[in-house]
Amino acid sequence: MAIVMGLDQHRGQIAAEWIDTMTGEVFRARIAPADRAGVRTFLVAFKGQGLEVALEATTGWRFVVEELERVGAEVHLAEPAEASALKGKKKRAKTDWADARHLRELLLIGRVPESWIAPAHILDLRARVRTRHLLSHQRTEWQQRMHAVLYHHGVPQRRDLLTVASRDWLASLSLPAAAREQLEIALHVIDALELKLTPFDRELRAIAREQPGARALVREFYGVGELTAITIIAELGDVRRFANSRDVVRYAGMDITVYQSDAHRAPGHLSRQGPPALRWALYEAAQRARFPASPDRAYYQQLAERIGGNRACLALARKLLKRSYHLLKELGDQALAPVA
Repeated sequence: MAIVMGLDQHRGQIAAEWIDTMTGEVFRARIAPADRAGVRTFLVAFKGQGLEVALEATTGWRFVVEELERVGAEVHLAEPAEASALKGKKKRAKTDWADARHLRELLLIGRVPESWIAPAHILDLRARVRTRHLLSHQRTEWQQRMHAVLYHHGVPQRRDLLTVASRDWLASLSLPAAAREQLEIALHVIDALELKLTPFDRELRAIAREQPGARALVREFYGVGELTAITIIAELGDVRRFANSRDVVRYAGMDITVYQSDAHRAPGHLSRQGPPALRWALYEAAQRARFPASPDRAYYQQLAERIGGNRACLALARKLLKRSYHLLKELGDQALAPVA
């Protein structure tokens, strides 16, 4: 490597600091505006110069990485929280230049906490499954708002408010005008979300039926369907970057955190430090995998009797995640093959 650079990226500008390893000279520059054209113009001078760059995996990293690869740079994507932790607990000045220098120094000594740079087709697929997850989550939130309005006015609880029968029941209720307006707005928003979700689901299912990794997950594991399989593929990516299945569990945020000091040990809970869409897919698959026809039924029942049904489902979700890791690892490159 001839030039080692750290980039601190923001929406308005990007701070760059680099060192010429042949001369030892350090340089700084500010890229503004921080868009594709600005980055491309800045990088023209580094083409063919043996450039190696570290930047954090924050919003907007994709186009910067694409432009860096365009000039032949070797790119290292740093996990933001771990990169920040490497600064230590001592109070220091916090500036864009200091952050860029920190990344440059980590790269020089080989201590950048690497994040995986997914290929373009996986990034696009990941964006789609996350959008689908967001739409579904918003639909659930609006249903919860409807339940809250009804309870606030003393209406008996009813589970599914979106069926034709339930909508007729809602129309027959005697409610204040403000409450009626809240319910109508909620139903209107839910209907609009459904108009987007239905074709979205159809397209993702079609991709899952063609994508080799997703097909293998559906075929091998009871409870994993087309939507959950394609979500697992998109969020996990290339599992060969993980040393073992325990690392995959931590990546998904399904590991149990523990805080212990001397004789005191606080109760553990899920870390939830990974992709929410991945945890949703695994928990949905586990809900199906506890059915009587499932080969994991006995495992679920044994745990449910001891720790309760919800925690047993979480344990089953972790088991499905570990199995998915081993299967996708065996598939190798084929696990992430793009759909024609």
